[in-house]
Amino acid sequence: MTTFRYRAVTAQGATRAGMIEDGSWSLALDRLRRSGLTPIEVTEAPAARAASGPVRPNAAARRVVANAISELAVLLGAGLTLDRALAVAADNIARPAEKAAFIALGQRVKEGATLSRAMAEAGNLFPPLAWAMAEAGEANGRLDEALAKLAETLERGESLRQTIGAAMVYPIMLLIVAALVILTMLLWVIPQFEGLFSDAGAKLPMATRIVMGASHAVRSYGLIGVAVLAAAGFVANAWLRRPSIRAGFDRWVLRLPRIGTLVTAMEVGRFARVLGSLVEGGVPLPDAVAITRRTLGNAHLSSAIGRVATRLKQGAGLTASLAAEDIFPNMALSFIRTGEETARLGPMLGRLADALDREIRIGVEQLIAILTPLITVAMGAIVGGVIASIMTAILGFNDLALAP
Repeated sequence: MTTFRYRAVTAQGATRAGMIEDGSWSLALDRLRRSGLTPIEVTEAPAARAASGPVRPNAAARRVVANAISELAVLLGAGLTLDRALAVAADNIARPAEKAAFIALGQRVKEGATLSRAMAEAGNLFPPLAWAMAEAGEANGRLDEALAKLAETLERGESLRQTIGAAMVYPIMLLIVAALVILTMLLWVIPQFEGLFSDAGAKLPMATRIVMGASHAVRSYGLIGVAVLAAAGFVANAWLRRPSIRAGFDRWVLRLPRIGTLVTAMEVGRFARVLGSLVEGGVPLPDAVAITRRTLGNAHLSSAIGRVATRLKQGAGLTASLAAEDIFPNMALSFIRTGEETARLGPMLGRLADALDREIRIGVEQLIAILTPLITVAMGAIVGGVIASIMTAILGFNDLALAP
């Protein structure tokens, strides 16, 4: 399927812009006409071709882009022209890469391109959500409002990422310290006793022999083990790049206790936040769902949302289509059903995203509350076991010496 950007006129004379997925340009054109629209322009979306381009921007780049878009919305609301607002926003960016990107946006706008098209041509710096909402704002003449909503959506998403990342710092540091302590004992502490126990041989306690053997293995084959693990990681990463394998792996992740629930809440929350922003921005629901699908990181959920988008194009309802896939929790379906029945789908999706954000924060706190003592106890048990095995051998050394 290819994604096309379109601009069309409704039967009432209103201009509508958005995106549509179909097998070819002619099929997309026919489908627009069957839906009662008169196409003005239908072109292949540049972002569809850039999907396999550079890696996604890092956290710092995402924050800069969100701040710049927020500033751009304020400048447009104050009455500045788009090219002038882009120039001012670019001047206030300190990071060279993002500054150059906004300067390029301003240059493309001066050449006659729309902001949405310029964003789509900028590669992966701007997500599909960004240029879709910009295009909706251009179509309804409220670009400043659309960009303000876009900036809020990007900032909320980045805030949630930072919250989760900050919460995971302590357990990760604890794991690193535990690994360093164990390696220190195996590489430097245990070898100090090898000379003392060299004559005892098989008369040493089983636990002591196991610890001595582990120390010897780490010192002799540690680098080989690291190389094997690195190669295995490389192979696994390449293996997971296959769509069918990745979908199966992501399906398995969703079934894990606690972690699966947390990942589902994160993905559904992102889906609700982005879809709500697009719907409130005036993007037609089938196109909005197709765009939102690209923001999901779980391949299994993304594939299911793709099937939902297809059903929407055939006239089905959003709640019924999501329920048929059996991927969304009942709470999410309840919010979406209420939004459809009250014709307030956008606001209800925003409330759903807020509720899921709170659930994610609680879930992360609970996960850390479980992981932290588990890591601590495991590290203490391993270190204590090593010390106990050495002390047992030392305390029994006289018996070993007198044994026939």
